[in-house]
Amino acid sequence: QLQACGGGLVQAGESLRLSCKASGSIYRINHMDWHRQAPGKQREFVARITFTSSTSYVDSVKGRFTISRDIDDNVVYLTMNNLKPEDTAVYYCNVAGLLNGMQPFSSWGQGTQVTVSS
Repeated sequence: QLQACGGGLVQAGESLRLSCKASGSIYRINHMDWHRQAPGKQREFVARITFTSSTSYVDSVKGRFTISRDIDDNVVYLTMNNLKPEDTAVYYCNVAGLLNGMQPFSSWGQGTQVTVSS
């Protein structure tokens, strides 16, 4: 189960931090992602942090967004600086890994709205 929060309405240039907590019988998390979906557009990948803490980003957010995690509490964060109107979207977290019985899993959070006004 994933619980995402932290969205809101901000002005261009401001910052927000999203968080998403994974709970349940999790043995290991292989990667934690953020994706977003703007009105009328397909969902797109935003950022990923892996089991080894390697990170990757879509080009449009490089240098502005930072993904991080709290390993002990299974929480992933997305710190978004210098927000632009084109960052307006519903942001979703996705977590994939192994459950305690070694079954693979991939779960999506419910989404949190980020609106950036110009």
